[in-house]
Amino acid sequence: MKAFLILEDGTVFEGTHFGAEKEIISEIVFNTSMTGYLEVLTDPSYAGQAVTMTYPLIGNYGVCRSDMESERAWPDGFIVREVARMPSNFRSEETLQHFLEEYEIPGISGIDTRALTKILREKGTMNGMITTNEHYHLEEILPKLKEYRVTGVVKKVSRKEKAVYVPGDLGSEEVPVKKEVAVIDVGTKKNIIRCLLNRGCRVTVYPCDFDAREVIEEKPDGIMLTNGPGDPAECTEIIGQVKVLSESGIPIFAICLGHQLMALAGGAKTYKMKYGHRGANHPVKDLETGRVYISSQNHGYVVDEASLDGTTAKPWFVNVNDRTVEGVSYIGKPIKTVQFHPEANAGPKDSEILFDTFFQMMEG
Repeated sequence: MKAFLILEDGTVFEGTHFGAEKEIISEIVFNTSMTGYLEVLTDPSYAGQAVTMTYPLIGNYGVCRSDMESERAWPDGFIVREVARMPSNFRSEETLQHFLEEYEIPGISGIDTRALTKILREKGTMNGMITTNEHYHLEEILPKLKEYRVTGVVKKVSRKEKAVYVPGDLGSEEVPVKKEVAVIDVGTKKNIIRCLLNRGCRVTVYPCDFDAREVIEEKPDGIMLTNGPGDPAECTEIIGQVKVLSESGIPIFAICLGHQLMALAGGAKTYKMKYGHRGANHPVKDLETGRVYISSQNHGYVVDEASLDGTTAKPWFVNVNDRTVEGVSYIGKPIKTVQFHPEANAGPKDSEILFDTFFQMMEG
């Protein structure tokens, strides 16, 4: 069956439909990872977006559900050059086609994803439609594409109730409990929790509509703010609660959206990037040690360095490619945040040692 990807600038790509039979309008983004498509699909940070994979063959090792980063797939759509319909992998449980059908995600294959990526790099991230309707009318579609906005996605992906995990859960190591950590779920990936469990933390996960006073009253040794989707400035209620947490004196480590929310709670600003950072090969430099890590990233917004108050917060990491802020250290407070993903599933794992830094912060 034919499928079409229509961009808001009027560009049309014709390909082949796979996955769910569904028409969608979404924000079109690209990811440069060569592997890890299942982790991409199950990353809550992609809610409200349709993902283009730049690597030319996707689905070749099938689907292994133990690699899922959440309980379901989140993107609105999936765009690939070629989809492997007969995976070859002893761990594979099903095809990518069946997986997308299960979670009602439409896909389009057979298009030039490199050409699409060049358009997004030159013109910036834009909205688009995936459709199988051969009789589409651009004059009707383009106004709808221009009107589309990603909203309300944090509440969509966050858990609804508090949950507790101990070492041994989620496939983690069975080690003695040494610390109590509160995790604020604004779109968390399983491996963030798993990295804490492996280090002997008992983890209590709170939904995004948490009450900061309740968290503080539980007296955790540390607090983790997770990754998540959407525009951080939209999360005004969460930012207010994060500000209360930041004044508690409890050590805090934040990742991705959590990093942005902490910056906004401290009075800094964020802005939308032209096309964002999404991939597993982004170099980031630790300004305190001079060390460079290769990191996994997925974000379309960034903290504005000019808005950081140098007396209370300073850049901790920067992106080696474009010099954007990749981490913030808060002066006089036990708070450190990073824009990239140190839990790094599907990799690389260069920066996973930052969880050890958080553990040292909790030990005081």
